[in-house]
Amino acid sequence: MLIVLSPAKNLDYETPPCSKLHTQPELLEQSQRLIDELVKLAPQDVSALMGISDKLGCLNYDRFQAWQKPFTSDNAKQAVLAFNGDVYSGLAAERFSADDFRYAQKHLRILSGLYGVLRPMDLMQAYRLEMGTRFANAEGKDLYAFWGEQVTTALNKQLKALKSTSVVNLASNEYFKAVKPKLLNAELITPVFKDLKGDQYKVISFYAKKARGLMAAWIIQNKVERPADLKKFKAEGYAYSKTLSSDKQLVFTRDSATQ
Repeated sequence: MLIVLSPAKNLDYETPPCSKLHTQPELLEQSQRLIDELVKLAPQDVSALMGISDKLGCLNYDRFQAWQKPFTSDNAKQAVLAFNGDVYSGLAAERFSADDFRYAQKHLRILSGLYGVLRPMDLMQAYRLEMGTRFANAEGKDLYAFWGEQVTTALNKQLKALKSTSVVNLASNEYFKAVKPKLLNAELITPVFKDLKGDQYKVISFYAKKARGLMAAWIIQNKVERPADLKKFKAEGYAYSKTLSSDKQLVFTRDSATQ
């Protein structure tokens, strides 16, 4: 199976990486093309483009200006250890064994507005560029137009290497929109995580994001290969709900959050 995750806005470049294993992003030349356009923006343009504060606009302006190749362990960090949002608190890659990192490198892909597709141990320089950003470029009106079929092609390449026909979609809608399901050479399985609120089970964003990371970690650490085995996932109170699930959408519910 191939797991697909979203990136995170928050980054951690302060904590030393717990692994020396690192690789280069496969779509780095395309990233350079985006950077060549992004560096032309003034700080206020960055703020307006992303709908962020002036302070964050300046921070990301500086990041674009500082972005440079080659990527080394001195100026970049492995993607799975640099991202620091809710998904990645559930993933907890800092606890991975060397064997876990090797497995993740083959079976996990992180979608990215700037990098297209990242392997966990791909070096990444700090950035913020969400996939849904309407950044006009030579390929069209936004980043979906820029990446076109490239994200799907990269996923298909790895599916072929794995001899797999299953993709576990643990990414958000914004990011998975960069994938073209009709061109994906795989069965698509989308886990959904719901918490009891009142008398109904509902997706609560904060909890659902962390649960996606928890499931990704569970797959990696248990070397899960068969889609049917995903139903065995249990963590922090979540369990498979047969009544709410379908063939393509596996629903996991819990009655109270585990703190």
